[in-house]
Amino acid sequence: MSTVYHFQTIKHVVHGPNSLDQLPERLALLDRPVRRIALITQPVMEANGVIARVVDALRSRDVETLIVRDVQPEPTIENVETVFHEQIEPFAPDAVLSIGGGSVLDAAKLFAVRLTNSQPLREWLGIDLIAAPGVPLILVPTTSGTGSEVTPNAIVTLPDEALKVGIVSRHLLPQLVILDATLTLDLPKPITAATGMDAFIHALESYISTKANPISDMFAMESMRLIGANLVQAYENGHSLAAREAMLLGSMYGGLALTAAGTAAVHALAYPLGGMFNITHGVANSMLLPHVMAFNLDAIVGRLANVAHALGIARHDDTDQAAAEAFLERLRQWTSALAIPQDLRQFGVGEQDLDALSVAALKVKRLLGNNPKTLTHDDIKSIYARLLP
Repeated sequence: MSTVYHFQTIKHVVHGPNSLDQLPERLALLDRPVRRIALITQPVMEANGVIARVVDALRSRDVETLIVRDVQPEPTIENVETVFHEQIEPFAPDAVLSIGGGSVLDAAKLFAVRLTNSQPLREWLGIDLIAAPGVPLILVPTTSGTGSEVTPNAIVTLPDEALKVGIVSRHLLPQLVILDATLTLDLPKPITAATGMDAFIHALESYISTKANPISDMFAMESMRLIGANLVQAYENGHSLAAREAMLLGSMYGGLALTAAGTAAVHALAYPLGGMFNITHGVANSMLLPHVMAFNLDAIVGRLANVAHALGIARHDDTDQAAAEAFLERLRQWTSALAIPQDLRQFGVGEQDLDALSVAALKVKRLLGNNPKTLTHDDIKSIYARLLP
């Protein structure tokens, strides 16, 4: 019996250097006229003049813009609700636009559907719990990391549970995405490293997921090929437009892969680190990656060998085991080259916290179920312990 796969994605992608300049004319791609836009962004994008340029361009088309700056990094569910009620709802925009990293993109998704659905956000935690489509949504990523611009997911932090949780719905997919790599040229090295590794992890976890399929494999492999060849270059020479273009496309492909197959244990173990110790998502994932893959190795040797050959890491005559081990060594090399932390103590984590972290990670069943090996409490604790050398 053949298996049936379901894949969903966004309506329109505009890609190329300076493509953000085309935003006003591309509003015609949306399914309704737009006269009022809520623009969700971050201070850095205002500081570099991008937001002023966008607002002026929209004004020339008689589009009024509300600039929303108050979404927190790794936003809590209360932060999203507060910003919505105090700023978005009174403005009543026809569309929501977000220019920034994953946090503001995720918040913008929730604002768009909150305008047309009365339920509080806590009632949406989980999968397919949003009843109606939102207002048109336009996403413009400024990091090459989350792939949020093409996923039906939004991540929020629950401080009372010290955990990050996903809201997943087809109604969170935007109508328009603009991929403009010039917006990523000034990313600092630490953000380039953490977001670039995060994008690679999206692709890799999708490729080894129990839900992997021909559609996710295609996007995942191309994502890993692009990121694997350009990550260190983008980190060391951030003004290389070619490297930044490859990273931005690789990030989008990683987002498409995880939409089709989902992420797994790296993400599941990262969520408590963010929820309990405020470790940013990309850093937490990057720290965990080599250790989770080493744990999974015996279940995914063939798959990791495929990746090693695609990235040019393995020799033609290598056994699958040798190729897979070469790939794990490359992950460790990236960790060093990109200055990824490997000691949780610098974030305030100690041995006394490992049980609580492990209990919290076990709650992320949606992602642990995608992992090719089952993890027990002791398995998870052992992985965290490797980050307390």
